[in-house]
Amino acid sequence: MRKILVVVDMQKDFIDGTLGTTEAQAIVQPVAEKMKSYDKADIYVTRDTHGENYLQTAEGRKLPVIHCVKGTKGWQLHPEIEAAADKSHIIDKPTFGSMELMELLRRENEKESLEIELVGLCTDICVVSNALLLKAAMPENTIRVDAGCCAGVTPESHKAALTTMQMCQIEIE
Repeated sequence: MRKILVVVDMQKDFIDGTLGTTEAQAIVQPVAEKMKSYDKADIYVTRDTHGENYLQTAEGRKLPVIHCVKGTKGWQLHPEIEAAADKSHIIDKPTFGSMELMELLRRENEKESLEIELVGLCTDICVVSNALLLKAAMPENTIRVDAGCCAGVTPESHKAALTTMQMCQIEIE
């Protein structure tokens, strides 16, 4: 069984930028360390990616904080995360969950059974969205989230997202 690590949105705006938190800052080193335990070919990284028109989008109207605009400093991955990633495995996603990532890993799973671990930001938005997409696409596969390598918008919403994922048979460690 091939083990895959999905690193979700470890970008400046979510770590110490416009939407950053101390909890997000605290997981940078643990995520970077975890990445060292995987072969680069088995690591996929998502990057929240918005355009200049973000405030006119459905998401922007509900969360009117400009963030992760393609090409800006806030859109960039944390340098340690970027250094540990294969550039060809970085997936820009325009919304919470990545259909592209899900399809790519589903196709890989057809070749060889996958066990998928997710880490990153934010537990209660993009991590949970991607974990649920992956579980729906591959219901017989182990999908796991390392809670110590994730941070939510708030500690309470982080815990709620972990509970939701666990209820959907996603393993939480």
